[in-house]
Amino acid sequence: MSDPADVLADLRAEGDELDAIVSESSEGGEGGEGGEAIWRLATPAPRWSVAHQIAHLAWTDRAALLAVTDAEGFAAEVEKALAAPERFVDDGAEEGAALPPAELLARWREGRRLLDEALRKVPPGGRFPWYGPPMSATAMATARLMETWAHGQDVADALGVVRRPTARLRHVAWIGHRARDYAYLVRGEQPPAEPFRVELTGPGGESWAYGPEDAAQRVSGDAVEFCLLVTQRVHRDDTGLRAEGADAEHWLGIAQAFAGPAGPGRGPKGEAS
Repeated sequence: MSDPADVLADLRAEGDELDAIVSESSEGGEGGEGGEAIWRLATPAPRWSVAHQIAHLAWTDRAALLAVTDAEGFAAEVEKALAAPERFVDDGAEEGAALPPAELLARWREGRRLLDEALRKVPPGGRFPWYGPPMSATAMATARLMETWAHGQDVADALGVVRRPTARLRHVAWIGHRARDYAYLVRGEQPPAEPFRVELTGPGGESWAYGPEDAAQRVSGDAVEFCLLVTQRVHRDDTGLRAEGADAEHWLGIAQAFAGPAGPGRGPKGEAS
């Protein structure tokens, strides 16, 4: 696990990069229709526009801030989620997406700033609740970076922007490996008893490895593809990831780096949504 300050710096950079993408696209307009048109563009997530993606990030940042600063208040939010497990994420996105773009953007920026400040004040060893297992400040920052990158990919795809992969993806890869058992449990499956080995090649050619070197079940390949897979932005069949062992292959079909209900994932390329 990385130092909290390092992860928070990378989280800020990830948010700033996505902010620049939507801000510059808004300023440039879309098809001559004005800057606000880009917020209505459909993204690869069914029924979600660019506005829905940013609204979801803003909503989740506010939930994270509540978890860090007001455990009782966050518990009340969890009760709402349990009452409507299939709707609460979409409902939060719908509410934010209905705002004027400038207001939504300002809300997202303010939420990022406040969460950054709150996480920097968490004492060493401090933990707080979440929709999945309890979080440390480092784990929460890593989770927020993972979601910012994943939803940012949807936004970039909608806008036709090609993002340059960065070493920040090591955080996404780490949480993808770390969340292995959760991906099983959220589907009512029993996780394998033995750990897996994951060996990835980062964007700069660097090697990222997780798990014991002598593990029988192994996954290897490109780090960007692994990150896209564990955030459910690509179908297993559309990656070149290699699995050794039946358990490792099965995991790649259900991998989920984010908390909450099991996601449906993306279909193979060419398959209708």
